[in-house]
Amino acid sequence: MGKQTGFMEYERQARKERDPAVRIADWDDYTAPMTEKEIQIQGARCMSCGVPTCHSGMEIDGVTTGCPVYHLIPEWNQLVYEGKWKEALERAEEKNNFPEFTGIACPAPCEGACVLGINEPPVAIRTIERSIIEKGFEEGWVVPQPPKKRTGKKVAIVGSGPAGLAAAAQLNKAGHTVTVFERNDRVGGLLTYGIPEMKLSYDVVKRRVDILEQEGILFVTNTEIGQDYPISKLEEEFDATILCGGATVHRNIQVEGSNLKGVHPAMDFLHANTKSLLDSELEDGNYISAADKNVIVIGGGDTGTDCLATATRHNCKSLTQFDIYDKKGLVRDEKSNPWPQYPIIHRVEYGHKEAERKLGHDPRAYAVMTKRFVGDENGHIKEVHTVNVKLRYDEAGNKVREEIPGTEKVWPADLVLIAIGFHGPEQDLLNQLNIERNPNTTVKAEYGTYTTNVDGVFAAGDMRRGQSLIVWAINEGREVARECDRYLMGATDLP
Repeated sequence: MGKQTGFMEYERQARKERDPAVRIADWDDYTAPMTEKEIQIQGARCMSCGVPTCHSGMEIDGVTTGCPVYHLIPEWNQLVYEGKWKEALERAEEKNNFPEFTGIACPAPCEGACVLGINEPPVAIRTIERSIIEKGFEEGWVVPQPPKKRTGKKVAIVGSGPAGLAAAAQLNKAGHTVTVFERNDRVGGLLTYGIPEMKLSYDVVKRRVDILEQEGILFVTNTEIGQDYPISKLEEEFDATILCGGATVHRNIQVEGSNLKGVHPAMDFLHANTKSLLDSELEDGNYISAADKNVIVIGGGDTGTDCLATATRHNCKSLTQFDIYDKKGLVRDEKSNPWPQYPIIHRVEYGHKEAERKLGHDPRAYAVMTKRFVGDENGHIKEVHTVNVKLRYDEAGNKVREEIPGTEKVWPADLVLIAIGFHGPEQDLLNQLNIERNPNTTVKAEYGTYTTNVDGVFAAGDMRRGQSLIVWAINEGREVARECDRYLMGATDLP
């Protein structure tokens, strides 16, 4: 634990945010670091829990509770409080290959399960985690550690998101020769092209990828397996293959006019913006601009919030985010959402703050259902027609949304971004490999074993489990590496 009475003496302080009025003019990290002393005080808030739940990754009623990589959170909180940063780094890296990714972009289910969070603000676990790894890089403690010997076995990993990178890191430690294939021009998957620069800088991803390369992992970009690289060659050159391609088929909204110009999947908007930003600081114009446009974002999750932040930086004319759900309360519902589940409460995220600073009001509209899109004479979106809804459950327990008469509304729109999640993985490669799938199109491979119906082919991450969190992807990447190593060697020392 930290200081014995720390949780009574100190208030929660998470990583500070830069002034929204300033940060919307750039693409730099929207947060600012805290001092070592401030971080140590936050470590002191960690309690002497009889049974800590922050590091016990599980799902309760489909909601993630605790940390899926079983981080040694109480231990490194204590070490930070004592100023033992290098030892804290060793604990943080013991269960997680990439504390910088989760310390920046994870929604922190560990904090939702913090015992202190029952009646006080929880320990700022994510902030402490990020501070530990950044301290490690600053001090030069994070260095390449290539294996001392090679096994002679070769493994192909398809996809370079968090699952693929974690699997590659672990298998390389075991001495296998690992090649990671990425169809985009940069490594990182949705870490690179799905999360905006001001939230997770590509420099952070590239810094880690450079270390993995120095450890002996080969990255092959601009290469799509099954198109640019034949399946037959994959089977011929590698002893095992791990599929970590993610769940990238976006959900579309099934309403009239969804094919109009100016209606885009959110990920197309975010991907193009980041690529243009990295390639040319947006000078090449190869992105979907929100400048001087009335922008509607459909979807109330993190991706929708990232769209808000990006459109705000483009200097849009107006900005509204539709949420199909009612506005949530400020505290969790103890009956439907009890501790230690992740608290389902009203949150004001970075993108909301920035949009409010620009527009003068919260950009969200709640309990709104899109009815249709209307275009102009050139086939371009000009209006979005909506109605408010109320949620009820039928006799079978299914959700039913009833329209509320008299709440119909027409919204001017020049750009509509659909941010309502993903169906599952793309199917072409899976068809070529004759991989069995679940009814929801994800790869059929049991959690814990990750084996598909094809000998020597494994699957992990969102491609197997469906759309999920970065920390679950890292969990599965580490575990699939263990099972792949067992397959190749007959036994394994990987955790």
